[in-house]
Amino acid sequence: MKRIGVLHPGEMGVSIAVSAANSGHEVYWASQDRSEKTRLRAEKHNLIDAGSLSRLCQNSEIIFSICPPHSAEDIAKSVIQQGFKGYYLDANAISPQRAIRIGEMMESNGIRFIDGGIIGGPAWKPKETLLYLSGKDAQVIADCFSNGQLETKIIGDEIGKASALKMCYAAYSKGTTALLAAILGTAESLGVRDELYGQWDMDDPSFSEMANRRTTRVTAKAWRFEGE
Repeated sequence: MKRIGVLHPGEMGVSIAVSAANSGHEVYWASQDRSEKTRLRAEKHNLIDAGSLSRLCQNSEIIFSICPPHSAEDIAKSVIQQGFKGYYLDANAISPQRAIRIGEMMESNGIRFIDGGIIGGPAWKPKETLLYLSGKDAQVIADCFSNGQLETKIIGDEIGKASALKMCYAAYSKGTTALLAAILGTAESLGVRDELYGQWDMDDPSFSEMANRRTTRVTAKAWRFEGE
């Protein structure tokens, strides 16, 4: 059994935490400065509240960083400042260059760094979410998920490789959604949205519904994508 700290249990992070807990590990989070919504989410899934980041770092052998991409470096620095010396997984949607920089920073402070890239939504169902891992200690992280819904795949020893795969995959999935949103907005402003739907549905009867579904789904979290 490992002691694992999760920074932070948002919608994705809590599902990763639950997969680790279901695999027999103690999973911690830190309630200090977190929202009521986050607290309720963590309590619902029986995560152990370490209270502060300092206590979480003291209690944990492994830390998972799953946060908005723009915060990745700041969270890594805060963990370093607490004197943590275990394994650190950065599973954020960042560029391979940023992953390498964070890895070098962590390793120079005695922390073993693993690069991660999550493809799929929150890991509540089997075979829907895959955590790609790269780094010499990737197996340590893969072993944390022996019995959860999250699946893992190690793709090499090189830091940055997992982030590169996530970046390339997201460039298509999120890029095409952004293009659809721009097209729909333009069609609306020019007064031809209904006609565009009609033409799309002549080509593919499900295309208009798919376009609306994709653009609507990402609206609530689009603020995260700037950091990617």
